[in-house]
Amino acid sequence: MKVVIFAGGKGTRISEESHLRPKPMVEIGGKPILWHIMKYYAAFGHTEFIICLGYKGYVIKEYFLNYFIHNADVTVSLDTNQVEVHNSEAESLKVTLVETGLETMTAGRLKRVQRYVGNETFMLTYGDGLSNIDMKEQLAFHQSHGKNVTMTIVNPGSRFGMIRLDATNKVTQFAEKPKEDGAWINGGFFICQPDIFNYLHDDADDIMFERQPLEDLTADGQLMAYKHHEFWKCMDTLRDNVQLNEMWEDSPKWKNWV
Repeated sequence: MKVVIFAGGKGTRISEESHLRPKPMVEIGGKPILWHIMKYYAAFGHTEFIICLGYKGYVIKEYFLNYFIHNADVTVSLDTNQVEVHNSEAESLKVTLVETGLETMTAGRLKRVQRYVGNETFMLTYGDGLSNIDMKEQLAFHQSHGKNVTMTIVNPGSRFGMIRLDATNKVTQFAEKPKEDGAWINGGFFICQPDIFNYLHDDADDIMFERQPLEDLTADGQLMAYKHHEFWKCMDTLRDNVQLNEMWEDSPKWKNWV
């Protein structure tokens, strides 16, 4: 199954790092957080990625265009410029890098990659969040309810938007800026049917995916919530990055690969 990753934002809240590179390229344990996200999906068999580029997208392009060399031993003959590659550790992944605009909002970024997604179920996430979601269980839940979108929700108990559910876990209210803390919030790991593109209108470039599209899906009863009770962390600030690096050195809860 294809995985779409939003990786075009400016990352202003982690400007100490993002003034040099896009936030998805900020490193944890010497590897971009984007790499960690992709490795996590790949461990569940999802190895085809569509990356929505924007701010400093050339950095992400350079990383993947030279990924094979970056992860190999090489011998370079300087007089002939011939390169011999030894023992590359590059993963068997397919990555489509799509320029979705510098100022484009997330709904517009998703709309711009529709032709690469095709008419099939796909996964969607952001380039700055890590979790230990059981994606097999998440997919089974998505396939069981027959709605357009499954949104993983988490309960970190702080500073994020609020989601209300009915007894079947159907989303009944989606509010990005609540008046209370501690509620279930959007964890940023989605599974989507291709019908989701019907909710992305001509003005999608100016709209956040988390607002009109999800609110309209909620109104239509087409947004279901998959509850995740374990590890989840979004890398919003430099402090978050420091904490994730400390976790990597100790016991990274998201590392599900050898």
